[in-house]
Amino acid sequence: MIYREHYINPIREFYDSDLIKIITGIRRCGKSVILEQVKNEISQKTDNIISLNFEDKKILSNISNGESLIEYVEKNRKSDKCYIFLDEVQLLDGWQDACKTLRLYNASIFITGSNSKLLSKEFTKELSGRYVSFKIRPFVYKEILEYTKELGKSCSVTDYLIWGGFPKRFEFNSEEAVIRYLNDLDDTIVINDLINRYHIKKENLFKSLTNFVLRSNSRIISAKSIHKYIKDNHENCSINTIIKYLDYLEEAYIIENVKQYSTKTKSELMYYLKIYDEDVAFNSIRCMDNRYDLTHNLENIVYNELIYMGYSINVFNNNGKEIDFLAQKDNKKYYIQVAYSIAEEKTYEREFSAFKNIDNLSQKIIITNDDIDYSTSTVKHIKLKDFLTMNSL
Repeated sequence: MIYREHYINPIREFYDSDLIKIITGIRRCGKSVILEQVKNEISQKTDNIISLNFEDKKILSNISNGESLIEYVEKNRKSDKCYIFLDEVQLLDGWQDACKTLRLYNASIFITGSNSKLLSKEFTKELSGRYVSFKIRPFVYKEILEYTKELGKSCSVTDYLIWGGFPKRFEFNSEEAVIRYLNDLDDTIVINDLINRYHIKKENLFKSLTNFVLRSNSRIISAKSIHKYIKDNHENCSINTIIKYLDYLEEAYIIENVKQYSTKTKSELMYYLKIYDEDVAFNSIRCMDNRYDLTHNLENIVYNELIYMGYSINVFNNNGKEIDFLAQKDNKKYYIQVAYSIAEEKTYEREFSAFKNIDNLSQKIIITNDDIDYSTSTVKHIKLKDFLTMNSL
């Protein structure tokens, strides 16, 4: 597995801190690998390390609760600072109190978990003020190129636009195997992590909402529009229920929402949201007859890559015309339009007109899958294949 320095570097500063280091993120994004790589770094300076993976039934049967975890650590640690690594810790009853106790006794604790119980607001409340968290995401394209090279394979931009960046999927040789793996992962997250965790009684309703939302990536969405879809196609439910279900999807890192910034109010408009899937595979596995939604997946991919680069993101309302992203970092602003192609004149005019009246003090960028350079004196065109290998705009 590739060394993901992008994620390890910010954790490194907290290696000796008594704050509980939480490595979070959606299932199968590579959290356990990050945990192992951090452990390997620390093992270069000490052997006072305890590492437990609670998916291992042998470990979970012998360490069944928080009290027995404390006893195990005290029995096996040395007297100086002990580094404790707990993978899939949410499977252990009472892990919260155990972690809070252990950190008081010259221990540095690192934990990961995938179940929504670990990722929920309830979890952060329980460890309030005693933790620092680091979110891991599926591979971006630069990481995919590095990993597939390691595997002796390759991955095209189109393949990335369809099947996304979950690391494990690159180990499979056939598209059928990839689809089966992604469907199983989807079932695990939606059913095990959410329906079972929150005891959702209206399973069909929740699944219908989830399907609708994940197929609607890179689009304006609201609880009201989802409510209409559910009412027209399935059964009636309250808008409060829909908002609650959307919160569940966010807590499990399945979706992210981006707010709109308006030129008129100079502020964020809380009711206007664009939804982005954590990985575009969630859209593609829901498509029929290989009619993949490359246009919206491309915008979703650009969003994921910008977040990886460290930009804060808003949708921008330019006097009624939507600009896909207002990206900001280091006191610099970038107005970004995304389109699959602007080869046709009508599409070209529509995308470039969104920048009207935007001053030239900020960079204006359009990202497309075209091979021709459509840059103008005021707007920079970046080809998608070039954007995906950039470290910053």
